[in-house]
Amino acid sequence: MADYVLLTGGARNIGAAIAQRLTDDGLRVIVLDVVPPEHDALDSFFPVDLSDLEGTQDVLAKAVAGRTVTRLVNNAGIVDPAPLEETTAESLDRVAAINIRAPMLCAQAVLPAMKAAGFGRIVNISSRAALGKELRTAYAASKAGLHGMTRTWALELGRFGITVNAVGPGPIRTSLFEAVNPAESPRTRAIIEGVPVGRLGTPQDIADAVGFFSSDRAGFVTGQVLYVCGGMTIGLAQGS
Repeated sequence: MADYVLLTGGARNIGAAIAQRLTDDGLRVIVLDVVPPEHDALDSFFPVDLSDLEGTQDVLAKAVAGRTVTRLVNNAGIVDPAPLEETTAESLDRVAAINIRAPMLCAQAVLPAMKAAGFGRIVNISSRAALGKELRTAYAASKAGLHGMTRTWALELGRFGITVNAVGPGPIRTSLFEAVNPAESPRTRAIIEGVPVGRLGTPQDIADAVGFFSSDRAGFVTGQVLYVCGGMTIGLAQGS
C-alpha cells in the first residue's frame, strides 16, 4: 500500500500542483486547507484554519490516525503585507501561527510514523522574501524562521532516516499573482524582465522540486534551502 503525504495548503495553485506531482509519484495525498480543493489529486481532505491552535491539533490527530504518513509538505502560508510602522502585533501573531507554528505542529504529528518506518521526508515551502523584502516584516521573519527550523530538524532527525529541506519560490504565475499583477502592466513587465531566465515560474516548477525532496533519491540531502526563482536570489537580469 502506498505511503501517505500530509500537505497543507494543498487546495489550489502551488499546492494543487504539489498534490498532483506527489500523486503521480505514487503517494496518497492528505490535504489540509481552509478552502475545498479544486482538484481530485488527493486521498482525503480536512478543512482547517491553521491559525486556530486547538482546531489544528484536532484535525492533525484525525488526519494521521490509521495512516502511515512518511512525507510532510508544509505549503500553507499567508503574507499580510504592510510597512513597518503599520505592522500590528495581531498581524505578526497570525502570520507566525500559520507560517511557523503550524509547520511545527504538523511535523510533531507525523514524527511517530516516520520514526517507526525509519524513513521520512519533510519539505517546508519558504520564500525568496526570507532574504528580505519591503513591506514584509512579518512574512520575511516567518520564512527566515522556517529556515532555522528546517536546519534544526535536519540535525535532530537525520539519525532516524528523516530528511528536512525547504523550497523557496520566486515569482510564480498563480491566480493570485495574476490578480494583483495584470499581464500588460509596467510593473508586471518589470518583474518578468528582472528574472534572469526571462520568465515567471509555474506551480509545476515548485512541485517538481518538492517531488525530488520527497523521494528516495533525496536521502543524502538535508537541511538545505533550494530557491526556485529563475536566478533572482543572485541578481536581476542584465539590463533590467
